[in-house]
Amino acid sequence: MSYLNEIQNKRITVLGLGVTGLGIVRFLLSHNIAPTVVDSREFPPGIDWLHSNAPELNTHFGDLSRANLSTADIIIISPGLSLTIPAVADAIGAGVEVIGDIELFARLNDKPVVAVTGSNGKSTVVTLAYDVLKAAGFNVGLGGNIGTAVLDLLAGDFDVYVLELSSFQLDTSTSLKPTSATVLNVSEDHLDRYVSYQAYINSKQTIYTNTALAVVNKNDSATHTDVNPQVSFALSDADYCISTLNGEPYFTTHGKAILPVSSLSVVGNHNRLNALSVMALLQPFDISAEQFAKAFAVFKGLAHRCQFVAEYSGVKYFNDSKATNVGATIAAIDSLSEQARQLIVIAGGDAKGADLDALKPYLQDKVKALICFGKDAKSLKALTDKAHLTENMPQAVKLAKALAKTGDYVLLAPACASIDMYNNYMQRGDHFCECVQAGEQ
Repeated sequence: MSYLNEIQNKRITVLGLGVTGLGIVRFLLSHNIAPTVVDSREFPPGIDWLHSNAPELNTHFGDLSRANLSTADIIIISPGLSLTIPAVADAIGAGVEVIGDIELFARLNDKPVVAVTGSNGKSTVVTLAYDVLKAAGFNVGLGGNIGTAVLDLLAGDFDVYVLELSSFQLDTSTSLKPTSATVLNVSEDHLDRYVSYQAYINSKQTIYTNTALAVVNKNDSATHTDVNPQVSFALSDADYCISTLNGEPYFTTHGKAILPVSSLSVVGNHNRLNALSVMALLQPFDISAEQFAKAFAVFKGLAHRCQFVAEYSGVKYFNDSKATNVGATIAAIDSLSEQARQLIVIAGGDAKGADLDALKPYLQDKVKALICFGKDAKSLKALTDKAHLTENMPQAVKLAKALAKTGDYVLLAPACASIDMYNNYMQRGDHFCECVQAGEQ
């Protein structure tokens, strides 16, 4: 970790406390580097730990314009903070280097990295990739936007790292050199942070910059790149796809059937696509069909991601609270509408400026009723004459139960962030599960 020696005498500011910022502070302190800690909040999360464990550090909590950010040599910024914040932009203009924890990790790491971004499915793909690599005997570190804080991973003796990366993390990373990298898909999201949809796409695309193998979604042009070598994945007609052999669908690699699709325990085309992307990403690691099959067979999916909750009176309930944008909701509707007699969808929250119109054909063709609540509920209701407006989750679930008939599915797939009414999507999903189960035991 020679880079740490280079920055021992640099003036380093950690901007943004919270979970990521506190992890950065702990990491620097463990290597005898004492940063200045800055946050725009008077009492940020993590302040008690800081006062108890590192009271000697210089801190500034409150108005960033008074934080003297331009006097730093390096600012390590939390991903929740935009580079366009005036105090940050001024520091950049003054020549201060602004990086994130992923960039610091990249400057210190010398092991292979599998890097995954995209609007939807990131967590599922990195978790399945982690499981496959473990089944193949690798010692794997899982982190980034999931699992362990990325700098904490450096303390482990790992053979390979699997990283889930958000566009915000990529915006402050330039040195990452993945063994393989993918943009799984792109749909409108975070338009409250980016000046345009194209700017959001461009941010995602930076994951390919230094990769040894680019993995692209053949059917999503926003994931395409000129970087080579590259491989593609899709349900059909791609380097990694599904083909039929003796009447049975098989996961197929470069035209060769590898293992039956039935070896994957989770259902739905979106999960099949996730599995194909994992197979493509792990091409450099020489994984056998048996090792893929072992991991695929035991993978049960993630909580809050098309998670089966319960069945009451012949109606099944599914929690996809992690569907925080339009693309994720479309994927969930697509997957479950194949199996349901009819589909009732609960949606709503903060759409973050996204265009919701892409939902219209799916609501028209595949959904019996749309139940809306939250900040952008009226915008969702305007998409279809099948929509109902409610005030909150208990009302939405109560109405769904009243509308549902035997064989129907009720799906929470909000197409929006949860921040208008909940702390996070997990809390929202847990509340949905509680409402579904209320009065049913």
